[in-house]
Formats: sequence, structure tokens, C-alpha cells
Amino acid sequence: MSDRLKFSFVAPALPSGGTLVVFAGDDLALAPAVVDLLGPAAVEAVSRAMAAEKFKAKAKSSLVVPGPAGLQADRLVVVGIGKASDRRETDHVALGGAVAGAVGRARAVLVLLDGPEDFRSDPEAAADIALGARLRAYAFDRYKTKKDEDEQDLTTAFAIACADPAAAKKAWKARDAVASGVVLARDLVNEPPNVLYPAEFARRAAALSDLGVEVEVFDEKQLGKIGMRALLGVGQGSAHESQVVVMRWSGARKKGTAPLCFIGKGVCFDTGGVSLKPGAGMEDMKGDMAGAACVVGLMHALAARKAKVDAVGIIGLVENMPDGKAIRPGDILTSLSGQTIEIINTDAEGRLVLADVLWYAKERFKPAAMIDLATLTGAIVVALGQENAGLFSNDDAIADRLVAAGRATGENVWRMPLGSAYDKMIDSKFADMKNTGGRHAGSVTAAQFLKRFVGDVPWAHLDVAGTAMGSPASDVNRSWASGWGVRLLDRFVAEHYE
Repeated sequence: MSDRLKFSFVAPALPSGGTLVVFAGDDLALAPAVVDLLGPAAVEAVSRAMAAEKFKAKAKSSLVVPGPAGLQADRLVVVGIGKASDRRETDHVALGGAVAGAVGRARAVLVLLDGPEDFRSDPEAAADIALGARLRAYAFDRYKTKKDEDEQDLTTAFAIACADPAAAKKAWKARDAVASGVVLARDLVNEPPNVLYPAEFARRAAALSDLGVEVEVFDEKQLGKIGMRALLGVGQGSAHESQVVVMRWSGARKKGTAPLCFIGKGVCFDTGGVSLKPGAGMEDMKGDMAGAACVVGLMHALAARKAKVDAVGIIGLVENMPDGKAIRPGDILTSLSGQTIEIINTDAEGRLVLADVLWYAKERFKPAAMIDLATLTGAIVVALGQENAGLFSNDDAIADRLVAAGRATGENVWRMPLGSAYDKMIDSKFADMKNTGGRHAGSVTAAQFLKRFVGDVPWAHLDVAGTAMGSPASDVNRSWASGWGVRLLDRFVAEHYE
């Protein structure tokens, strides 16, 4: 169950049961206010437990003290916050995840948000703790028919005690909206492909209308009239019809403002087409729509927190299957832009989808900026691993803002090069371009391909192949799908466009 925690913000007080959480720095000292609240017997019990377990209070480490003397709590959990020099802005979100991991399936939790002088305990910090805890508690288990007792859908009352509970509750409201967007993105990526095919994905995206998002869904007949022949080419081998979904959130204070456009690759399953992928690991290709999932999650977040921005999300939804009708290497497609594309490898399909959607976004919405997200290349995983998404951009200001938002949220990006030398690698003898430039600089040539469809619009491309699915477990995620990009882009919007 993805939302088993029920949050509240309260004034500091001792609980009558359940799990009590306190924080300690590397000097092992509790905050004076916590010491006064716990009383001598409990503080002595904590000190003895620290010594016995050689607890060093390293950042996000934890120590459990069962039935602490002098308290009615069932157990007390000490969570380390490490050295002051190691604490960063993202620490409270990560710390909230660590707390959720430490308390497990406790039915009631009270977190005393206080610590050393350099430890933030303001309302924003309290809301960040809740955000990290909610993200960490996420689990995708709806298809498990047998569950252990610990895996049952139990609700945890998760209270955070701080000096200003009302302000913390207000700060949490926006973060809760963002968390819901992340959860939505994770759910979409985790769904099996026999459940989440293009039409079903479009139906779920259309549910954003309940939040005030204006949603349009285009089927294959409509897409043919529009002229999205590159996108339709990818899906023509599938039994499931391709779809494009346009989601519009109009929240800007000033009407007529050029919107931000967010574009997502939504290949609901990618076999590679005629250029068939190896069988081993192909089941992971249900996640080849993680870019589109992020866009839907972001639009949910913006609408749910009533962001003061005009934003458009557009996702291209297809399946890439090796049917007799499928495109072949050597085929030439004419894109919506009129530019022609020689197909070299049918497994380089995501860029064909994005090419038409980027051009459509540019022409229809005249955006202030466009950002696309796609699990586009394995080459980016080779280059950057799973710690950073690849960032490509024709605009230094947007690139710098995305880098800063990545540092603030922990969803890091690393800027990669673009240039005419790379662009020449996708020139074709028979068409305006070919859809792959070969093995060398594979993620760069893919970005160069996309750049041919954005014109002069400020644009960034995020290659999230290493970060959006199958990413390493973190303090705020234990799921195969990470929901990567929702928090990054929400921060990007909030800091620069509202």
C-alpha cells in the first residue's frame, strides 16, 4: 500500500505508547528540550544503550531502545544526524526516509523534531521529514495475493512534534501534493504492460481532470490527421493503438503567459521492434514509459498544490512490437515537422515519438521553454551510472536551474555536450537524418536528433534511463520505480516560474 502513513503535526509531548523517535548528533548528546521532556531515567537508558551498541550517531543510522525506563512508549528510536559539516538541505527529506525505515510497521510513531543548535527544526524541516517518510513507505504490492503479517495494509499514525504545528501542516500541504505526484509516477512505471498499455495510460492521465487539469486524448485517427507519422510508425506493429495526451494546467496569475511544456516518452513496452532486444531482462522494458509517468506525476503535483504557473504536459504513448506491420531498418518516415528520418535501428524508437511531440508542443503552444524526459539510451547508463540523469540543453540558464534543482532535491543531473560534430553523425545518405548515429556517443547523438525538432525554443532533454527504473535503493525509495524527476521539476518550476 503506497499511503499507509497518516501524518499529523503536534506540540512536543511524550506519547502514551507506540514508538518515540529522537535525534542525536555525533557527540551523542540529545537536544536539551528533549532531555527535559524524557527525564533522567529515560536519558540514562538511552546513554547505556548507546554505549553498549557502540552507537556513533552517523547520519541516518538508528538505535532501538525497547521499553525505555521512565517512558510509556513501547520503544525509543534514536536516529543519528552525523556531523554538522555533513548536513545539507536535502538531509531532512532523506532523514524522514531513514526514520520511516527505522520504525518499520509500527502502528503509532511520534517524532520529536529537535536536535543540536545547527539542526533545523522549523516547520519546513518538519514537512520535509514527512515527505521523506511518505516516499520511503511506498510499496507496490497490489498483485501479491499472499502477504506476510508484516506486509498487511496497516495504517501508521505518524506524528511530528515541533514548535509550530500549524505552520508545519501548511508547509506539508504542498509537499504532500508533490509526494502524491511521485507515488503516481511510481505506480505507472511499476504496472505490468498487459495492464498499462497506451489507452489505459491515457485513461489514467485523463483522471487529472479531477484536479482542474484540462486533458485532451488523441487516438490514431486524430494523430494521422495531425501528421505525427514518426510516432505512429513506432506503434504500427502493436495490437494496441498509439495515443497522445495533452494536459494543461492554467495557474499563472497573469493570463496570456507563455507556458512551460513538459514532454514525456511513453513507450509502454519496448521489445526493440524488428531490431529485437535480447530476451534477458526484457521484462524491464515495461518501464520505458518512465518519462511520460514523470510528466503525469508532475502535472498532478502542480495542480494539487495549485502552482501559480501555466504548464502543459504532453506524452506520446506507444508500444514497440515486432509485428509484420512494424517499421523496418531502411524505412524512411516523414515526421510532423516535414523532416524525413531513415530508420537504422527500430530499437531507437523513443526519439521518433519525442520528435513529433516536441514539434507539436513548439508549434501549438509557443512555449517559454520545453523539457523532455525519456529513458532514451543505455549509453547514458554507461556514462553516468545510476547516480545522475543526463542533461542536454541549448540554453545555459535552464541547464543551470535544473542542476541547482537537482542538488536541492537529490535528483541530480549532469550536463552533457552537444555540438555540430555530433550532429553530423546522424546525417543520412537517403533522408534528412537517421535515427541512430551508432555506438559512439549514443546518448549525445540521440539528444542531437531531438534538437532538430525544437527550433529556437529554450529546451532541455533529460535522459533518465539510469535513474527512473531499476535504480538503487535510497533513503526515500525501496521501489523498482523511483518516480524520478517529479520533485526535480516541481522545484525547478517553484523557484523560477511562479
